[in-house]
Amino acid sequence: MAETMDPEIGEEMKEIPKSSPSRDTTTNNNQGWYSSQTTPVIDKTLSSVANLAQLLPTGTVLAFQALSSSFTNHGTCHTSNKYLSLVLIVSCSLSCIFFSFTDSFIGSNNKHYYGVATLKGLYVFNDDSITDEEKKQRFGDLNKYKIRFLDYVHAFFSVLLFLTVSLGDASIQECFFNNGGVNVKELLVNLPLGAGVLSSLVFMVFPTTRKGIGYSG
Repeated sequence: MAETMDPEIGEEMKEIPKSSPSRDTTTNNNQGWYSSQTTPVIDKTLSSVANLAQLLPTGTVLAFQALSSSFTNHGTCHTSNKYLSLVLIVSCSLSCIFFSFTDSFIGSNNKHYYGVATLKGLYVFNDDSITDEEKKQRFGDLNKYKIRFLDYVHAFFSVLLFLTVSLGDASIQECFFNNGGVNVKELLVNLPLGAGVLSSLVFMVFPTTRKGIGYSG
């Protein structure tokens, strides 16, 4: 048998003030403050990750990503696939070294010129000047583009960063480390991460002024 509620009790329950919205408002305010504090950190993190794409030649990375799956036979490697993949990694690493020494500038005729740094200056690829006098007037002082110690540092860490990218490729891991144990898998997870962080730190602390060929930044 159902019990009937006293009408007076029902009226009292309807008149109870709703205090929960004020609590929710406080919670929402705290969440809003937390969000406003963490948003800049997230933005800086995303910005740093986006800048990593500027640390390697775009063409080299795209070529590796386009060819690695085919050369490794999608991870099912035969001996020939291992040789092809190894040649690909070495070629792309040499490409990173070469492009670390390239530079570009705009001449006095508003034309974009590209070249590679040498011990004496910059060797311009698309040099269309006729005389030395015209070259000097168009290019200015090319000695300021000569090789510096920082170029070797950037070349080394460019290779290190590329090897980080290549070892992080699933096809490469399946091809060369298919029978690796737990320790090998842990190294494949943590070593590339550490190398990537170290390379990124060096590039940020010691930035280069070169505008190399193939770089997005």
